[in-house]
Amino acid sequence: MTLRHLLEIDDLSAEELKAVLDASEAPPQEVLHKRGVALIFEKPSLRSRNSCEMAVVALGGHPVHITSSEISLDVRESVEDAIRTFNGYYSVFAARVYEHSKLERMIRVAQRPVINLLSDDGHPVQALADLLTIRQSLGSLAGITIGWVGDFSNVARSLALGAVSLGASFRFAGPSAYAPRTEDIERVMARAQGGATMSVHAKPFDAIDGANVVTTDSWYSMGQEDQKEIRRRAMEGCTVDSRMMSIAAKNAIFLHCLPAHRGEEVTSEVLDGPQSRIWQQAHNRMHTFRGLLLWLHGQGSIT
Repeated sequence: MTLRHLLEIDDLSAEELKAVLDASEAPPQEVLHKRGVALIFEKPSLRSRNSCEMAVVALGGHPVHITSSEISLDVRESVEDAIRTFNGYYSVFAARVYEHSKLERMIRVAQRPVINLLSDDGHPVQALADLLTIRQSLGSLAGITIGWVGDFSNVARSLALGAVSLGASFRFAGPSAYAPRTEDIERVMARAQGGATMSVHAKPFDAIDGANVVTTDSWYSMGQEDQKEIRRRAMEGCTVDSRMMSIAAKNAIFLHCLPAHRGEEVTSEVLDGPQSRIWQQAHNRMHTFRGLLLWLHGQGSIT
């Protein structure tokens, strides 16, 4: 068995990434017939749980939603002991955790593929949905520019890694305290194909000017509520509004991974406007998770 995991987008080569996106648009096949998929959630989620469960069902499998109250990783028992137990039950482990290190510990003992449904370092399954939505809307990622405004979050990091892999340039704009680190930029640029670049700007309009895709994320995530007011003050001027969208490319689309704080990182006018693709993007979470599972099965990782 060739065991493959997805903890971050750069676990996939550019060609493998394209193959996953292609599989996401392929007809479902019941490759998970009579197989179980463990969906481990330390953090609750609307899109992750529902999209993953329905993707597994479409492939003929049985999803099992496991909450922190049921498993309590490193409280009731260690990450390693839980995964050793699950090795005998499930064909895939997908986990939404706080610390990325828990995923790294999982793969040391896992005999099945481990998929990152979100960690403090990355959100690769969201990036897959973003990339598919861009490809469906614009035809290709090669040669386009993505403008990100706000915080270089785990979502931004995964999207940047995926975007440059497929030839799209990534521009970031936001306060310096929330900007990508040197090692982030180096990691992204190590993946760059077809002349793609990554650049960092202090002013949002510099990142958005002429961009084909405008995107952002909430300024504070689950577990960061104590930083809410600090982040709101720091992000002043980073709200994506119709004025900001007006300087993007004529065919520009708007993306947001959701949930959105309307009036903070983005206005309702943009979220609900004609350039918004947020619902297509949300629905693609299901299609790309299904595509990822199909691809893993084709690699011999799911048995």
